[in-house]
Amino acid sequence: MQKNDQRELIFDEVNLLLSEKRTALSLLRTGIAIFTIPLSIGSVLIATSHLYRPQDILFLLVPVLAGCSLLVLIAIWLLITSFIKLRRNEKRLVILLQKNQFLRQLVEP
Repeated sequence: MQKNDQRELIFDEVNLLLSEKRTALSLLRTGIAIFTIPLSIGSVLIATSHLYRPQDILFLLVPVLAGCSLLVLIAIWLLITSFIKLRRNEKRLVILLQKNQFLRQLVEP
């Protein structure tokens, strides 16, 4: 009975680590999506640049570029955070696999 409880505890721990890994991957996906917004805005500004002179619309261009810079910084922060969480969770999973023979047999054929 004790061994069964211990296995359930280990499975719960693995389940928790895998759910944290899914959360980090969704954070990574969000960071990539946020990073594409300034790229889209920049490509629209470049594609339509022949329709305006930047010095005439500087009062509009500066806030747009500042907002894009802010979005890029947020995206980079999300990407770095998610990579750190992914590496940490992967290390914990490897340690857990090394410690438990039963779990190693389930994962590695």
